[in-house]
Amino acid sequence: MEERLQKILSQWGIASRRQAEQMILAGRVRLNGTVVNLGQKANPVEDLIEIDGKLVKSDDRPQPIYLLLNKPLGVVSTCHDSHGRITILDLLPQKIREGQGIHPVGRLDAESTGALLLTNDGAMTFRLTHPRHHISKIYQVWVQGHPSKSVLQIWRQGVTLSGKKTLPASVRVLEQGHQETLLEIVLREGRNRQIRRVAELLSYPVIHLHRTAIGSIPLQLPGEPILKSGHYRYLKDFEIHFLKTEST
Repeated sequence: MEERLQKILSQWGIASRRQAEQMILAGRVRLNGTVVNLGQKANPVEDLIEIDGKLVKSDDRPQPIYLLLNKPLGVVSTCHDSHGRITILDLLPQKIREGQGIHPVGRLDAESTGALLLTNDGAMTFRLTHPRHHISKIYQVWVQGHPSKSVLQIWRQGVTLSGKKTLPASVRVLEQGHQETLLEIVLREGRNRQIRRVAELLSYPVIHLHRTAIGSIPLQLPGEPILKSGHYRYLKDFEIHFLKTEST
C-alpha cells in the first residue's frame, strides 16, 4: 500500500512528520535512486528508500524513546538552529540524540521554561500535535500587576486572538507580590505564544512562564525530587500509556 514518504519516515521513527518534510525539501531523500518531491508516495514493502545515500527500512527503526525534559531559559525547542543557539538536543547525551530520531512534541518558546516531551515516535507526535487533541498543560506564570477578578474571568472564558477565540481555560491566583502576580493557568490548546499574547492583550504582560506538567506527566512525581532545569527523565509506563491513549 502506498503512503506519503513523510508519513512512512515518521511511522518508522526516523523523524517527526515535520522533520521528514524538511529532509525531503532539502533533497536528502531518494526513492528507488531518484530524489523525491514533497507529497510523493511510496510502497514501504517494495520501494527502496534512502536518506543521505543510506538505505533505510522498517527493520532499522530504533527502540521507542519517551522523555520529559525541563527546558531551561534561552534554549530553543528545535533539533537544529541556524543561529547557533543551544537546542534541546544539545542537552541530551550523544547516544540518545544521534541516530535515534529524537524530536520535541510541540514547543516552548526560548523565553519560557519547563516541561517538554521528546520522543522518536513520529506517529504519536503527529497525533498529539493534531488540533483535534486537547491534552491539558499546566503553567505557572508571573505577570506584571494584579489582575482583577473580572479580568481573570475574561481570561477563563476565552479571548479572541487573530480572529479566533481561545478555548476556556483555568486561571487562578497562587501568589501576589508588590507589583506582580503568580498565576496557575491550565490550557487545553497550544496556539503560538498563547499565554503571552492573551496577557499582553489584557494589559498584564508575562514576566516569566514555566510549564509544570503535560496532562498527567509532571516535572515532579509524587515522592520524588523535582526534575532539575536542563535535566531529563524517561517516562514511566503509565505516562506512556496516557500518551498513547490520548493520541488514539
